[in-house]
Amino acid sequence: MTLPDTNGHPAEQLAPDHSTLTPHRPQTSRRILVIDDDATARRTLERFLTREGFAVTTAANANEGLLAVQVDQPEIILTDIYMPGMSGLELQAKVQEFAPHINILLMTGQDDMPTTVKAMQQGAYDYLTKPIDLERLKKILTRLIETQQLSEQLDMLKKNEAEEYKLENILVGRSPQMIEIYKTIGSVTRSRVTVLIEGESGTGKELIARAIHFNSPWRDEPFIAVNCTALAETLLESELFGHMKGSFTGATSDKRGKFELARGGTIFLDEIGEISPTLQVKLLRVLQEREFERVGGEKTLPMNARIIAATNRDLKKEVEEGRFREDLYYRLNVVSIKAPPLRERKEDIPILVTSLLRRINEELHTKVFKISDPSMERIQKHDWSGNVRELENVLTRAVVLSKSDVIEESVLPRNSEHVSSGAHYEWNRSLAEVEREHIHRVLDAVHGNRTEAARILGISKPTLYAKLPTAKHSEKE
Repeated sequence: MTLPDTNGHPAEQLAPDHSTLTPHRPQTSRRILVIDDDATARRTLERFLTREGFAVTTAANANEGLLAVQVDQPEIILTDIYMPGMSGLELQAKVQEFAPHINILLMTGQDDMPTTVKAMQQGAYDYLTKPIDLERLKKILTRLIETQQLSEQLDMLKKNEAEEYKLENILVGRSPQMIEIYKTIGSVTRSRVTVLIEGESGTGKELIARAIHFNSPWRDEPFIAVNCTALAETLLESELFGHMKGSFTGATSDKRGKFELARGGTIFLDEIGEISPTLQVKLLRVLQEREFERVGGEKTLPMNARIIAATNRDLKKEVEEGRFREDLYYRLNVVSIKAPPLRERKEDIPILVTSLLRRINEELHTKVFKISDPSMERIQKHDWSGNVRELENVLTRAVVLSKSDVIEESVLPRNSEHVSSGAHYEWNRSLAEVEREHIHRVLDAVHGNRTEAARILGISKPTLYAKLPTAKHSEKE
């Protein structure tokens, strides 16, 4: 089925157009504005789009269309290009000045390439020629709505992420060390200064980095974390800088690197002390010149992101012993934050436990929010060489194993069972043995429910069966 053009081609018989602005406002529909100086074409589109579930408003020219945009606030505009007075292209330019979120579809009976190019350059979503193929229009609108929905979901995720990483929601503690960290974060969020975060594993260095990013004016830009120990040197270089097709074996296409993808946001380089001397030189250039090239590329690209680096090493000592470039160290260490180990801020443990239990119960859909006095006493006495991460692991295990809403001593690991308890840990077991034991513990805690065990372990049921074949027939769904 096609919509007739303006040159007298047959059209279905429609009721006369008594009003140039005809709103239909179903509460659940997407709002679309149709602008066309041809009354028959306007009516046909209105009836078709209404049947498709849209809330339709029509206008006979661009000036009426601008009024409708302000009154009805459509999400989509479908407009003719060639109309008396203001053209559709002129309308598009005006709308994009004050409502850039509105998607615009342009249509015309004059199929000329320069107009098509100009329409798309100005940001039109798509371009249709008359007579309009209604099935094609339907497909375009379906694709457009899917794009809008994805954009809305992304906006919601960004909003939720920004809320999740507000300073008060992720960093917990009232000790003097934490107060100093809060002050420093408050200072560095106002600029794009480079930050170096030093501290033992498990002290929350990435959380500090996220707090800086999500409390800054650039919170809507990407936050991209890179673990510098997770990849070999050549792969890490490609991951950071990107590469051109054919620049090395396996480079089958061009790839944008993290520096490019971060745009004006934040690049978090975790374990920066592990990078090779070659990469140290290249990173130094990025920090000095704020530019880089892809691997195998010749074009120089700007680097607009803030760099936050983290390490569990003593970088100053690494410099003194010749393992880390002194000039790179000072480029990274513009502002320094020391993440204190948990054993040095034990006064924060009670509020940390409360905060962690809230998060753990939310993730596991459980209700174990209390902890007995003897349990809390044991937790406060422990050395926590694995820091907050170890505390979170212990509390997660305790929540899973608890038979009531209170964490008792019986579900806390003995000192020899703690993740980081040094000489008491049974280090001579294979990884497969440790993994099987943990799977058995989780299965026992959930009374043999394979689905729940797989969810807690973060694996699929087939993977659970593969790792522990005896579970296939002996546990419950």
